[in-house]
Amino acid sequence: MKNLTTLFLSFVATASMMANSASSEKEALVKLYKATNGSQWTNKWDLNTPVATWYGVKMQGDKVIALNLSSNHLVGQLPNEIGDLVNLQSLNLFKNDISGLIPTSIGNLKQLKTLNIAFNKLSGTLPTTLSNATALVSVELFMNRITGELPASIGNLQNLKTLSLFNNELTGTIPATLYGMKSLKVLLLSSNKLTGKLDKEVANLTSLENLSLFENNMEGQVPFDLEKLNNLKEMNISYNMFSGLVSKNLAQLDTLNMTMINDKGLAVNLTVVDKNSAYANED
Repeated sequence: MKNLTTLFLSFVATASMMANSASSEKEALVKLYKATNGSQWTNKWDLNTPVATWYGVKMQGDKVIALNLSSNHLVGQLPNEIGDLVNLQSLNLFKNDISGLIPTSIGNLKQLKTLNIAFNKLSGTLPTTLSNATALVSVELFMNRITGELPASIGNLQNLKTLSLFNNELTGTIPATLYGMKSLKVLLLSSNKLTGKLDKEVANLTSLENLSLFENNMEGQVPFDLEKLNNLKEMNISYNMFSGLVSKNLAQLDTLNMTMINDKGLAVNLTVVDKNSAYANED
């Protein structure tokens, strides 16, 4: 009898926890709806109907596992309660009018694999808490107004395959921890304000297929170690201030054949004719 009582109490406690979780997830969605002017969305929610019927919401049992509200005219800021969607595996808010900061609570989403809030009006810095969402495979935040430096904690995202942050206002250098992200296939950091050198440790990104650092303020020697990236298919590191020699293979791989901006503000093509000589032609 004692065992039956214990089992029953355990069942009640589990059911209560599940109900509370489902309730907090619904509240988080309602907060998002109200914070982003839901009444004016292209596809609106009827808050009086079951959550499973709401546009863009995918559920598994009573858990919200995916939210896709891309191109749905969300206007406003993301509420901190977004972090209460703890079972979320995919968050897609691409191409809306979302402004303000990325909530620090984003790090609570430990199941999150894909994050896409690209083509919005996000500002402020990347929260260091993002690195707590270690299941992330893809982060797309391009075409925003994100400022500050890439946090060193970004290197904690060891499952990440795509990091797309082009067309923002990022500053500072590429953190050394990024070069340890062995799963990274796509790294797009073009059209920012990045400075410093491209470290030879870039050769550690052995899975890299696409590298874009186009239109930043990076400088120094283009590392020959880039040639060690056997999976690299696309590269554009032009319109920086890189200098020195560069191999013919790398120049051909680069979309603009290593067109750089020199200290006089002139466009210069760098390449290597052979092992011992190089030339630079002014455009």
